[in-house]
Amino acid sequence: MAKPRGFEFWRSTLKGARYVVAPMVDQSELAWRLLSRRHGAELCYTPMLHAQVFLRDANYRRENLYNEVSLEDRPLITQFCANDPEVFIQAALLAQDYCDAIDLNLGCPQMIAKRGHYGVFLQDEWDILEKMIKLADEKLSVPITCKIRVFPEIEKTVKYAKMLEKAGCQLLTVHGRTKDQKGALTGIASWKHIKAVREAVNIPVFANGNIQHLSDVQCCMEETGVQGVMSAEGNLHNPALFEGRSPPVWEMAEEYLDVVEKHPPCSLSYVRAHIFKLWHHTLQIHQDLREELAKAKNVTGIVEINRQLKQRCQEEMAKDESEWNQTGLPFPHWICQPYVRPPPKDPNTENGQKALEMKAVCVKRALEDSDGTNDSLSKNKQKKKARNPYKNFCPELKPKYIKCEQCGNPKGNKCVFSLCRGCCKRKAFKEVADCPGHGLRFKTKALRQCNSDTGGGLTNGKLNSQTDSPAVHNPL
Repeated sequence: MAKPRGFEFWRSTLKGARYVVAPMVDQSELAWRLLSRRHGAELCYTPMLHAQVFLRDANYRRENLYNEVSLEDRPLITQFCANDPEVFIQAALLAQDYCDAIDLNLGCPQMIAKRGHYGVFLQDEWDILEKMIKLADEKLSVPITCKIRVFPEIEKTVKYAKMLEKAGCQLLTVHGRTKDQKGALTGIASWKHIKAVREAVNIPVFANGNIQHLSDVQCCMEETGVQGVMSAEGNLHNPALFEGRSPPVWEMAEEYLDVVEKHPPCSLSYVRAHIFKLWHHTLQIHQDLREELAKAKNVTGIVEINRQLKQRCQEEMAKDESEWNQTGLPFPHWICQPYVRPPPKDPNTENGQKALEMKAVCVKRALEDSDGTNDSLSKNKQKKKARNPYKNFCPELKPKYIKCEQCGNPKGNKCVFSLCRGCCKRKAFKEVADCPGHGLRFKTKALRQCNSDTGGGLTNGKLNSQTDSPAVHNPL
């Protein structure tokens, strides 16, 4: 049976989903997805999964996908980050039976993605991306989708989207920000870029960016013509966003904690992070409970802190409005509402000017390297240089590590198998061998145990003289 494609896939498999919860690392786990679906979300993504780790680690597969199966949690798209076509396909094949589509992350702008060379840092390597999408479209039993960020130029963004569509992408999510728009420089997402992509391709398009209220969803769909709208930050601060409601925080927090208890296991770090997000504005006021929440050892402890926050807010509600309405927020701090990042400091303002002056004063000092060239070094590197004058910080001169033959991690320099420690340990255990380079002595221990059990044991795989022939009884 042929798998659905393009608009047929969106209408039949995804049921025409318009309200979408974004893939969020450590945040879009099963419990949060179920809560969001109860309040209007029609499609959810798993957190971003690392394809190479998913492929080699059975525990990672169980904890992040296999154990999070629920009939209520469909339709569902599993997202991977990857930069190797074969690894991506093998990981996707292991996941395809647990979801309705596989998504390739081409939008993560974080430093970890830069170091791992995935996410938005692949957006200029079109040959690799084309190969990954084509292979996925040919070999998977479910459709392949992509989530991207835009280029500064609309024309290049459109060309990029059309390349992905031609390679086999069946649905495209466009985050209307560039790879440099993150953190304090997040800024406003460009719906013009998203509209241009939507008009240029013949597959469904989801928009991502600037979604804080249901009215933003409606405006975005009207302005861009997209099939659906994805929310990340807005959803984390208000899971009822797609219902058009702004309920009291404790209502959402209590419901989420109830879902967590009914669908174990859920990592405590995930739960704590969600409660921090929901109570963000209130915790700016009640700092003591913020510290208690950070120290909570289990879900029961978090439930108790949530109860205390609710009690304090209800006591504030009973007071005169002028006493508590001094936060500058559009709603009281105990109401679910988005967090708006402050814009970057204007260099022309007083604070901005001071920052520039400080930056001018704190310019890194240049040191003379051993090769006679000058290099701008941080204070920490200068200290290391003082301790070791021959130390060189040039990236080109750093040693290139040889990769493990099985997993790609750096191999041990003295490993007899040319593997990393983890792979070496598994191989040595399986083959009852030694690896002095990694301090593994499976063969030695086996010989010692055999000697103690038989009084002789193995020598180079053969029985020694004590066990070659039966013992002779000497009556004398």
